[in-house]
Amino acid sequence: MRLLVPVDRLVGRLTRGRVVALGLVPSLVVTTTGRRSGLPRSNPLLYVPDGDAYVVIGSNWGQTHQPAWALNLLADPAAEVDVRGRRLPVRAELATGPERDRLWQLLVTEWPAYRAYVERAGGREIRIFRLVPTGRG
Repeated sequence: MRLLVPVDRLVGRLTRGRVVALGLVPSLVVTTTGRRSGLPRSNPLLYVPDGDAYVVIGSNWGQTHQPAWALNLLADPAAEVDVRGRRLPVRAELATGPERDRLWQLLVTEWPAYRAYVERAGGREIRIFRLVPTGRG
C-alpha cells in the first residue's frame, strides 16, 4: 500500500486522470477541499457507476481511521472528479440505511477485498458516498 498509492497518484497525474488504480479497476481522481487547509486535495479511488453518479468508499485499505478525503467531503460536499480524462464538478452524498446496503453490494461485486477491509477496520464504519454530477462548470 505504501508504494501503490504514490505510484497510482503519479500515474494519474501523468495521464491527466485517464489511468489510475494502475488500470486494474474502474477508477477516478476525486479532488476535495482540505477541511483544515482549504487547499485542493486529490486522491485516486475505485468507483462503481450508479446512474449518472460515481460510488466511492472510504475503506482506507482497512485501516482503523477514516481517510482524509472522506472527512473533507463531510465538511464540504462540493468536489471534482477526473474520470477517463473528463473533469466534472460533483456533490457528495453520504449513503445511509438501505441505500448504503444497496451500494455496498455494488462495491463488493467490483472489488471483493472490501469485505476483508471491514474486518481489518476494527469496527469503524466504512463510509460510502455517491458523487453526483452537479452540471455546473
